[in-house]
Amino acid sequence: MTTVTDPEQRKSWLREHSELGICVLLVVLGVLVLTDALRIPTDFAQRGPVGPKAVPILVGSLLLIVAALLARDVLKGGKGEAEAGEDVDLSAPADWKTVLLLCGAFLANAALIGVVGFPISGAILFWGSAYALGSRNLVRDPLIAAGLSIFTFVMFNNLLGVPLPGGPLMEVF
Repeated sequence: MTTVTDPEQRKSWLREHSELGICVLLVVLGVLVLTDALRIPTDFAQRGPVGPKAVPILVGSLLLIVAALLARDVLKGGKGEAEAGEDVDLSAPADWKTVLLLCGAFLANAALIGVVGFPISGAILFWGSAYALGSRNLVRDPLIAAGLSIFTFVMFNNLLGVPLPGGPLMEVF
C-alpha cells in the first residue's frame, strides 16, 4: 500500500474507497451490539437452553465479520455496482417531505408510547407511515392501523410474553 501525502491525492483515494465508510459504520454497530449483548442480564428472560444473549452476540459478530470482508474487498480494488434500479430516477432529488413525515410519525410514537400505550401510539405510527407514503383513505387507513397495532400488541404482550405498555387500554387486553 502506498502512502498518500498530497491532500488532493488523499481526497481522490478516499473517493475511490468510499465504501470504507460503510465498514466503519458496521464496526461501530457490531461493537455496540456486542457491548450491549454482554451486559444483558440472563436471569429474567431465560426460558430454554438459548438465553437472551445468543442472538445479539451472533448479530454483533456477523456485523464485524462482514465489515472485515468488505474492507478486504474494497482495499483489493473491489467496487460496488452503481445504482441501476429499474424504477429509480437517480437524477431526481430526495423526497424530504416523505422522510420528514415518516420521522414525525416515528417520533410521535416514541413520545406517546409511555403515555397512551402501544395500541394507540402504534396506530398513530402505522397510520402516519401510510399517510407519508401516499395513502389518503381517511376511513380505511386508521382502521387498518388500529387493527394492526392491536394485533401487534396482543402478539407481543400475550403470546410472546414481551410486555408492551398498554396505556388506558391495559385492562381491555
